[in-house]
Amino acid sequence: MTIYLVVVVGLILLFTYMVRMPGDSYKAELSPLDEAGRALARQLESHVRTLCSHPAGRNYIEKKGLALARDYIAGQLASSGYQVEFQVYRIAGEEYANIEVTRLGEVYPDEIIVVGAHYDAVVGAPGANDNGSGVAALLELADRFKNAELPRTIRFVAFVNEEPPHFMTGTMGSDVYARHAASRRENIVAMYSLETIGYFRDDVGSQRHPPPFGFFYPSQGNFIAFVGNLRSRGLVTRSIRAFRSHATFPSEGIAAPGFIPGVNWSDHWSFWKQGYPAIMITDTAPYRYPYYHAPQDTPDKVDYKRMVYVVRGLEKMLEALLNL
Repeated sequence: MTIYLVVVVGLILLFTYMVRMPGDSYKAELSPLDEAGRALARQLESHVRTLCSHPAGRNYIEKKGLALARDYIAGQLASSGYQVEFQVYRIAGEEYANIEVTRLGEVYPDEIIVVGAHYDAVVGAPGANDNGSGVAALLELADRFKNAELPRTIRFVAFVNEEPPHFMTGTMGSDVYARHAASRRENIVAMYSLETIGYFRDDVGSQRHPPPFGFFYPSQGNFIAFVGNLRSRGLVTRSIRAFRSHATFPSEGIAAPGFIPGVNWSDHWSFWKQGYPAIMITDTAPYRYPYYHAPQDTPDKVDYKRMVYVVRGLEKMLEALLNL
C-alpha cells in the first residue's frame, strides 16, 4: 500500500510539474479587430495563398513549388530590409536551402533567439495550415522587428525539408541548421518553432489530447499551445507568462517527455538534440485539425482573423524576452 501511494503521489507531482503554467489563459470574448488587425489578416492570407499557389505542392519531389516558396520567402524578407542568407546543403546531388535573416542585438549580441518555421509541405497536400500559417506568421513577425533596437539578437529562419522522408533525420533542414550552430558554439538561448498555427474551433469536442492529458486541458480547440520537453520547461513557462501578460487570446502550455506523441513533432526537436532550449507553438495539428497532411489543407481552412491575435501576442512575447 505504501509503495502504491508513493507511485500515485509521484505521478500527481509529475503531471503537476508538466502542466502547471504561470498566469491565466485569456477567457473573455475576442475584441473586434481594428483596421491594422484587418490589414494583418489580409496579409497573412496573402502569404498563405501564395505559398500554396503551385498546384503540385512544395516538397522534395515537387522542387519547382519548393523553389517558388523559397524565392517568395526570401523576397518578402528582403523587402523588409533584411540581408537574406541561404544555408545551402545537398541531398543526393540536389540543393536545398534554409533561409535566414538576423536583427543583431546591441547589448548582448551573442545571446540569440531563433524563430523558425518550415516552408515545405507534405507530399500530396497544399500545406496551407501545415505550415503556410507558420511561415506567414514568421514573415510578419520579421517585418515587425526590422527596425527594432534590441539588447539580444533575433533570427528568423525558414527551414526546408521538415516533412517525411526527411522528418527526424540528418537531412531535415532544421537539423542541418542546429548542428551547424552547435559546431560554431552559438549561444541560442531560445528557439521557437511556429508549427501549424491557424485552425481554431469553439465547439466542445473539437480538441483531442494524447492520454491522459485530456483531463488537464480544454476540449475546445480555440487556444494556441506552447509545447516543450522537460529540459525546456523554463523556456515554456517564461514564454507563456510573457504571452499571457500581453495577448488577448487563449493559451495552454506543457513541458512533457519528448516520447509523448506530438511533443517533438517539429523543428524544435533538432535544437533539443544540440542541447538548446526550444519549444513548439502550435494549434496542436492532428489533435485538432481534420485536414492535417491531407489534400484538403487549403487556404480557405485557415482562420486568419484569429491568427492576428496569435501574431500580436507572439510579437509582445518576443519583445519581453529579448529585453529581459
